[in-house]
Amino acid sequence: MVKIDSRDLTGTAVFAALYVVINIVQTVTVGNPTIYGPIQLRLADFMIALAALFGWPLIGGVTIGCFLTNAYYFLGAPDVLLGPIANFVAAWLVMFLRKRRLLACVVGALPIGLIVGGYLWIFFPPPEALGSLPAWAGMIISITVSSLIAVAVIGYLMLTMLSRPNIIKPLKARGLKVVSER
Repeated sequence: MVKIDSRDLTGTAVFAALYVVINIVQTVTVGNPTIYGPIQLRLADFMIALAALFGWPLIGGVTIGCFLTNAYYFLGAPDVLLGPIANFVAAWLVMFLRKRRLLACVVGALPIGLIVGGYLWIFFPPPEALGSLPAWAGMIISITVSSLIAVAVIGYLMLTMLSRPNIIKPLKARGLKVVSER
């Protein structure tokens, strides 16, 4: 059974807010097609990899943050409902496989590609570079590649940096819960 305390709830709220803010900043600075579209590189998805370190509060945060972001930029009910489910599954897999961090990050990127790519083709045509593939297959490939960049590359690098003793010890000393340090 998962035990929830006020620090967990606070952590979830902070992670959710951070996820939303990163998406808004990316939209304002780079443009909306990088957040929503056939080539979707959500930089905030790097946070999914941090589930290996911060556990359930982060899983809740990236799930709620995705829901809030998708509701704000409303594409449709499938995106508002299935996007957060994809983030939840991805972050849970990362936490579950946390002893093998790189594998966890790669595996964690896959549900986003499969789930989000599995419905996003309804809203957007896949990238032309994917040629004659069926629309759904092209979109799954596109979103999976983007997710691998965000979670397995950027996320893994952030996870590695934040796991350093000189960074994690001060955070723990201030009350931050850590699931696993290695």
